[in-house]
Amino acid sequence: MNDRLNSSDFPATGISANSQGLILQRGGEELILEKVSDRFTVRPTDDLSPQQLSQVNWGSWRRSIPNAQLALFTVAPTQLESAMTEARDSNNVAFASHVYQIKDSPATRVYLSDQITIQFASWVDAAKINSIAATFGLVLSKPIPSLPNTFVFLVSEQAQANPIKIANQLISFPEIVVAEPNIVVHQQPYYQPRDPLYPQQWYLNHNGGNQLANGSHIAAEQAWNITRGVRSVVVAVVDDSFDLNHPDFQGSGKIVAPRDLKENDFLPLPNEKEASHGTACAGIAVAEENGTGIAGVAPGCALMPIRSTGFLDDESIEEIFNWAIEKGASIISCSWGASAIYFPLSLRQRAAITRAATKGRNGKGCIILFAAGNANRPVSGSVNEQGWQKNLVKGDTKWLSGFAVHPDAIAVAASTSLNKKAAYSNWGANISVCAPSNNAPPGMWFQQEGYVYTQPAIATALSGRGMFTTDQVGAAGYEPGDFTSNFGGTSSATPVVAGVAALVLSVNPDLTAKQVKRILEETADKIVDLEPDLQLGRRYGTYDENGHSQWFGYGKVNALRAVQAAQKLRPSTLSTNGQIGGGNNSKTSIPDNDPQGIKSAIAISESSLVKDIQVSVNITHEFLGDLEIYLIAPNNHLVLLQSRILGRRSELQATYTVRSHPVLAQLLSLPAKGRWQLWVIDYAPQDIGKINSWELTLGI
Repeated sequence: MNDRLNSSDFPATGISANSQGLILQRGGEELILEKVSDRFTVRPTDDLSPQQLSQVNWGSWRRSIPNAQLALFTVAPTQLESAMTEARDSNNVAFASHVYQIKDSPATRVYLSDQITIQFASWVDAAKINSIAATFGLVLSKPIPSLPNTFVFLVSEQAQANPIKIANQLISFPEIVVAEPNIVVHQQPYYQPRDPLYPQQWYLNHNGGNQLANGSHIAAEQAWNITRGVRSVVVAVVDDSFDLNHPDFQGSGKIVAPRDLKENDFLPLPNEKEASHGTACAGIAVAEENGTGIAGVAPGCALMPIRSTGFLDDESIEEIFNWAIEKGASIISCSWGASAIYFPLSLRQRAAITRAATKGRNGKGCIILFAAGNANRPVSGSVNEQGWQKNLVKGDTKWLSGFAVHPDAIAVAASTSLNKKAAYSNWGANISVCAPSNNAPPGMWFQQEGYVYTQPAIATALSGRGMFTTDQVGAAGYEPGDFTSNFGGTSSATPVVAGVAALVLSVNPDLTAKQVKRILEETADKIVDLEPDLQLGRRYGTYDENGHSQWFGYGKVNALRAVQAAQKLRPSTLSTNGQIGGGNNSKTSIPDNDPQGIKSAIAISESSLVKDIQVSVNITHEFLGDLEIYLIAPNNHLVLLQSRILGRRSELQATYTVRSHPVLAQLLSLPAKGRWQLWVIDYAPQDIGKINSWELTLGI
């Protein structure tokens, strides 16, 4: 593969010959590229070590990009072309390519792989496809299963142009609908660990306090009275790394199908010197409630940790979503985007997300969430930019976050503990909902410049509490110790919504992805912010005639209302032909302040399927607010009957039914036969009590 195009036999494209190498076909748009003057990439023919790469004489090796098998070199601008020629002539190099940047976004580096995705018209047959491919020196690599007549081709050494030029030639053919080179850009994590320490999870529930507006939480405690999540609901968190040794990720069945796409193994652990963004995000969503540390929004659900490559080429995105689908993810939470101002998705990237949203969960679809971003800019729109550092961005600038605007994604914005717009939160017509997070100045990360604050600068102090979540164990991470209280950005808002979605599926696993999205939107709290944006002076904190706000989407997620709405969409019981059951009248002491608790059993010998459930309990305790009560089915599936909301009451004689506690519907259709258990746990010292008796009645 090279950068020269010699053939004049192809149809006219409307793009001049001089521009064919500088127009990027992507997402139905044409992006203007500029060559970077002091760097280029090569693809070695062999797997060369860093030491070997640093000894070559055509430039200074800077880093490898493993997912694309590229090595990046820098040279003096005057030596660029000669260095690339020397590299191409080497027996160790398959190809060499310029590095590009997107015009008006000079901090966004674009690297070329050797792939082109081509979608042919439906009437084009295999013979014609092979003919066109041969003409351009393309070798068929694989089809894209979810897209008709669409294939990935490799650019061979016989090709007379690079993928950008070939795509610009191909798009003019009547047989071709889409032709896109697979480019590689850096991933941008959306986080801002800059706020004061507030070591408490106010965003789950609070009763007011310093910088806490009424109702700025998500009503998690009330939702937990219905469900705290079940292990069959798996939340995939896609991020940089995960400290799986953290105490809050321990528990039977907690971790499901971990994957490290960066190191190509199954241990997505952080390096010793890096802060682990994924650990913080995962803790907010699903940290285990185990008597230590914190609780996630959906503590009973499972975690699928997926470490990304750090780059957003087509292959990497497909690997992420294919793994999540194949390994049974229910929800896919993504607190990241492209390190670019304007980034439309490629055909393959859009298709990978759509496939997960429509084919995952056995056809019901995975719920996919993307952080809106932290630049205080539209997820799709224009802003007249002035005053940026080094004039990185200036003039009338188009902004686009292709991931957040994908029609199958839930784009999540951020509100504060004061029920205001977080100063950094991106906005627009594509925002679905918002969730609590911190407050901080807006900015974004560029590969070359690092973290850059967007302009104009905000001169006033920003109010709002920070988010408290899991951190790497020990001294590594954002703070010493096992937790951090200065996490934030739309990064932390997104796993909050992921956790609420997990609670929704825990009470009604039959919901489709579209139904879950609609429930989250329809049950959200309509928070209002009438004050102008401190940076741009815009006022988008109210709602239009459709109930949508550019700042908050359809509102701030409400876990209780969402779970209740999900319950209503599930039939409460099946028709029954009779009843079976039993009782246990053995008085059993409840261990004081012991997370192991005590279990009392009832054996059922009938093997019919369960169509209705009723549980009656008689418990005395000096302080019932210390207790949690679970029912465990013979297959070890457990549901929470009673959370710690009984306060100073000392006698509990209660009956739990599918109608009063729809969480029991999770046990319908299971075989009745086996050992059913009442599990009672005392979570606080001093006060004691006992199980006097309990009864189980099953409709069959």
